[in-house]
Amino acid sequence: MSNPRMDLVRLLAARLERLSVDSLWARRASGLRRSLIKAVEAADANNEYPPEQLELLIEHSFEILRKAALEIPDAEAAWKRMRVQ
Repeated sequence: MSNPRMDLVRLLAARLERLSVDSLWARRASGLRRSLIKAVEAADANNEYPPEQLELLIEHSFEILRKAALEIPDAEAAWKRMRVQ
């Protein structure tokens, strides 16, 4: 049976892995990703991962992803600037 919380943890780990290596946040995300993977491995082995700790990992993951997303340039605005020049 699938656990929605662990599905979210797996998704977050995958998203953190995809951060550009040029991103300041990618380096910060690597340790967090490792912790998420440990939580998934614990769940897969039917070991309980502390729920409070899991919630903190999830919160921190979203925070890192939000900050990394802010680094992504606005392609539409860049296109408009190029057309004006």
